[in-house]
Amino acid sequence: MDLVGHMLHVAIRSGTPLLLAALGEIFAERSGVMNLGIEGMMLVGAITGFAVALATGQPWLGLLAACAAGLLMSLIHAFLSISLYANQVVSGLSLSMLGLGLSSLMGYAYVGVALPSRILPSPVPGLADLPVVGPALFCQDPVVYLALALAIASWFVLYKTKWGIMIRATGDDPSAADAMGINVYLVRYICVAFGGALAGLAGAYLSLVLTPAWVECMTAGRGWIAFALVIFALWDPLKAILGAYLFGATEALQFYIQASLGVDATLLGMMPYVATILAMLVAASEVLRKRLGAPAALGKPYIREERVI
Repeated sequence: MDLVGHMLHVAIRSGTPLLLAALGEIFAERSGVMNLGIEGMMLVGAITGFAVALATGQPWLGLLAACAAGLLMSLIHAFLSISLYANQVVSGLSLSMLGLGLSSLMGYAYVGVALPSRILPSPVPGLADLPVVGPALFCQDPVVYLALALAIASWFVLYKTKWGIMIRATGDDPSAADAMGINVYLVRYICVAFGGALAGLAGAYLSLVLTPAWVECMTAGRGWIAFALVIFALWDPLKAILGAYLFGATEALQFYIQASLGVDATLLGMMPYVATILAMLVAASEVLRKRLGAPAALGKPYIREERVI
């Protein structure tokens, strides 16, 4: 594999957990719920997936368990922000801190433990032999292919189906959606739960595939980067693919640039987090969100009994 192909290969692998987490958050935000707890859900998914895979010897069972763990974590945020009308920012940050502490407690006994089995790359016959693109894109593990398929399917669901219209209507004008017979609360619950499941899967990808081991705080801020990616992708699943791989490329490039140009790797490593801070500023500004095309009701609890006078 040549240098360019290797860098693309690493960029796609590094960007896959970001893509999975961002896709889930896109659905949550399209329904009107902002979830800042991605980091916490990814951490709980990572340790849950690792523990189950270690106990059963089946990494795929670990991935499923991680999805379930992320889903259960997301329901905490859904209950607080949708049913109890809590501030979504506060609830999401609390969920992130809960996941950090819970994963540290659960993972204490697994630090330094080797995973006996892992998910290996599955080259696509014929396509894997293509120059540059073949080794980079078609010699990946099955989770990479799953993430790409989910991104395409997510775009189709959001923009080409009745369910997508319901989700976007719920995020743009929940009162009008409610008047048309759409169960706003149910739609938001489903979207937040789906986002939690994908965040858990993203975390398990780190501990089972990318670096098959458990390390405390191994997400290293990737949950926040995924949140930023949603904004940079303008809440579009297809654009999230490019954004995720670009963020992944920064991780791959920092080592090559350091070796060839002498640029400090830590300087390059902080670039995604700078972008995350900028995205958080956008998320905090309602004016900027409107200009970027964010869901109009994003971050606002829907209280059915309220009537506009």
